[in-house]
Amino acid sequence: MPDRDSRHPPPRGHTRSALMQAALALVASESNFSALSLRRIARQAGVVPTAFYRHFQDMDDLGIALVEDTFVELRGLLAAVDLPSLSIDGLIHHGIDLFAFHVRERRLLFEFLVRERYAGSAPIRQAIRANLQALNRQLTHDLSRVPAYKTINTSDLALVADLVVNTVIAAAERILEIAQRGEPIEPVVADAERQLRLIFLGLSQWQNGATPAR
Repeated sequence: MPDRDSRHPPPRGHTRSALMQAALALVASESNFSALSLRRIARQAGVVPTAFYRHFQDMDDLGIALVEDTFVELRGLLAAVDLPSLSIDGLIHHGIDLFAFHVRERRLLFEFLVRERYAGSAPIRQAIRANLQALNRQLTHDLSRVPAYKTINTSDLALVADLVVNTVIAAAERILEIAQRGEPIEPVVADAERQLRLIFLGLSQWQNGATPAR
């Protein structure tokens, strides 16, 4: 994507959002956030470089803001689902379909997250880990409110939440890859549904502190 002309600045009050969107657009074309400079991002956003420092301390601060935006949306999706009122099959089907739609709608943001999870700078990787942990805690709490799981201890529910989050993130990676090739994502969604059903089937049979038979 060509750089935006700096003679056409974003509307007043929209500079921060314009800088974040410019960074995402450049990452999508170059696949490496660490290679970007704030000057290129400012030019892409249509602002002078000094405007960058009115919103972000440095490039890591911008990257962390993008991470936070991604997880605010993910936590919002989770909070909007009333777990105790849904069957497990209904929850899985509805949740995966909603997530897959959201990944495609917010493709640049999720591409950034997937790339920076392991390849980003230390502060950005730490921000991703911290937000994943917060998402796990939220899901653990929500699972504890499901009547069928009230007898399962919190540490076991936390393990299940971790499995669910990792399954969903892996599905996002595959959806992004397949969508770039213009292929249908339905097989990925179906596989993610099956994986989650297996996880929750195991949970329904789990006993607190159970150990594998020898």
